[in-house]
Amino acid sequence: MKRLLRFLLGGAVVFGAALVLFALALSYESACPTGSPVPVPEGMARMRAVQQHCYGGPETLRLEEMVKPVPSAHELLVAVHVASVNPLDWHYLRGQPFVMRLSSGMGAPNGASFGVDFAGVVEAVGDSVTRFAPGDSVFGSQFGAFAEYLTVGDVDGVAHMAQGGSFDDFATLGVAATTALQAVRDRGQVTEGQRVLINGASGGVGTFAVQVAKWRGAHVTGVASARNLELLRTLGADATVDYTAADFTQDTARFDVIIDMVGNHAPSALRRVLRPGGRVVLVGGPELDRW
Repeated sequence: MKRLLRFLLGGAVVFGAALVLFALALSYESACPTGSPVPVPEGMARMRAVQQHCYGGPETLRLEEMVKPVPSAHELLVAVHVASVNPLDWHYLRGQPFVMRLSSGMGAPNGASFGVDFAGVVEAVGDSVTRFAPGDSVFGSQFGAFAEYLTVGDVDGVAHMAQGGSFDDFATLGVAATTALQAVRDRGQVTEGQRVLINGASGGVGTFAVQVAKWRGAHVTGVASARNLELLRTLGADATVDYTAADFTQDTARFDVIIDMVGNHAPSALRRVLRPGGRVVLVGGPELDRW
């Protein structure tokens, strides 16, 4: 029995040490390079792009001259007119939460390209591209959007801009609008006549989620601070809740779908206002001490 206890204790110590080493490895950050970037060879077409060579704040980003990309057979070359900033860029800039570094890069980013959401005009297309042509106005999401030009695959991450829309407007759609569409249509499976609550409805994803849910015929309740309630009404929300004055989880209303951008309520609290067979879609990260 004593031998078993010693074995278990030893295993726990080894496991704990491994966790500490793993956490240290994830949080390690390489020093930012101090030298000049590699110059573009003479005769090569060039462009400027924002590059990220280390984790940190905005001061770590550098505007560098680099070779202008050439589209492969299934790619478009887009002249970027507008690029927008969203929380995803902050996460990649900081490399946080640290677990994301398992894919983005340990110590430093795997790639230097930065920015995701863009809108611009197609300058050239690969030999196999049929959906797009030079001169098309397009928008989408692709790493490397903070640049004068970028290449993007013709199937994923890009679409035609609707007539009459501005580059400024369409450059904001990529990450936020796609996330909202996935939350409402794909995960929430919202249908006509359902009652939907969106917690954090005035944020980037939330404002799109309100509109998508209304487009699908739902009765939408938006939760936000008092100063943003009128915004939610203009977007189509049927009812609003000021979270500083009321807790929707203590109300008598029941919902078919709850889309949570904030994660500030425990599952038991959300379940209390969920109809039988209802769905909860978590988009924002929860406060871990509540879960």
